Amino acid sequence: MPKRGLKVIAEFSIHPIGSDISVSKYVIAAIKAISRTKGVRYQTNPMSTVLEADKLDTIFKAVSAAHEAVFEAGAKRVDFVLRVDDRRDKARVMEDKVSKVLSKS
Repeated sequence: MPKRGLKVIAEFSIHPIGSDISVSKYVIAAIKAISRTKGVRYQTNPMSTVLEADKLDTIFKAVSAAHEAVFEAGAKRVDFVLRVDDRRDKARVMEDKVSKVLSKS
C-alpha cells in the first residue's frame, strides 16, 4: 500500500481512428468523463492530459471512462496511450515535476 501523500501521475492521450480530421468532440467527451471520476486531478495540454490520483486503480477508472466516452461520442475504433509514473519514495504532485525543471533552467 502506498504511503500517505504519494501520488500516481500519468499521461493519457486518446485517438479515435477513422473519424473526421477534427477530434475535439471526442477529446471533450473524454475530458468530461475524466472530470466525473472521483479522486482524479487533471490538466489538459495541447497533446495529452496529465492525471493525478492516490492510487493506480483510480487512474485506470478515469482512463476506462474516457475510453468508453469516446465510443459513445461516435468513434468506431479507439487507440490510447497511457504512461504512468508511480513513485513511492517521495510525495509530490504533477506541478512539482514542472517546477523542478523550471527552477533549474
